[in-house]
Amino acid sequence: MTQCYCGSHSSYADCCQPIHQDHSQANTPEQLMRSRYSAHVLGLVDFVVATYHPSCEAESEREAIARSIDSDWQKLEVISADPGSHTDEGFVHFKAYFSDDSQSYCLEERSRFIRENGLWFYIDGEFPQQKPNIKAGRNDPCPCGSGKKFKKCCG
Repeated sequence: MTQCYCGSHSSYADCCQPIHQDHSQANTPEQLMRSRYSAHVLGLVDFVVATYHPSCEAESEREAIARSIDSDWQKLEVISADPGSHTDEGFVHFKAYFSDDSQSYCLEERSRFIRENGLWFYIDGEFPQQKPNIKAGRNDPCPCGSGKKFKKCCG
């Protein structure tokens, strides 16, 4: 059994793989967001492009999307999943950890998802307000509030 890349503690076959094979299997924004993360890990550019809302015209950005996927994705941390202003909108706040060119990064986003014709799509996201520029030592608590040491989080 291969554990799912999205960190759900389920097997890939029971979690994100069915969604990768059939987009309509994502019943919530969080399921779609987790499957999009797993698609980044697996290099599934077609899936990522297809799950952008049509208004985003992701096909025209396919090369840039492929470049953004081409990193060493290490871990996903879902912070919250919240309903939107109506039943066809939802939000997922997450942190995705990856490395690129031997540098480690933390991408934090509050993503917005829209359901249209029964399918959830990623439409846009916002980066949470950054805390004031506080100098943090490697062993200090991370200023992002995760409770982890700075070096193990956003450092």
